[in-house]
Amino acid sequence: MRVLLAEDNVINQTVAVALLDYAGAIVTVAGDGAEAVARLRRDPAGCDAVLMDVQMPVMDGLAATREIRHALALALPVIAMTAGVTQDERDACTAAGMDDFIAKPIDEDELIDVLRKHWRRPPTGAP
Repeated sequence: MRVLLAEDNVINQTVAVALLDYAGAIVTVAGDGAEAVARLRRDPAGCDAVLMDVQMPVMDGLAATREIRHALALALPVIAMTAGVTQDERDACTAAGMDDFIAKPIDEDELIDVLRKHWRRPPTGAP
């Protein structure tokens, strides 16, 4: 599985990449939502799923997901990674087109389970 990780925090990047590498994923890192969108614009078939931090500088995860869904019209799974798992935040993520949520700090089993659940399955935000 090829995963695009959009995360601005270097420590969170390191942890997520280590967990994904251990699980056999090929990981590309984007430091913010704008970089993630740019990577997908250049290579729309370059990943199987996106792990998207919700709160990032330049372009947050919600705006990036809306861009992925509407401007790029991509139907790959976008999974929110967030420390805030309130119902309002979940609703905002769903409205933006995200398919699922992973709470921070990231749990390895939850990460792998969520990725497996969505891999090769049409996402809820597909056009």
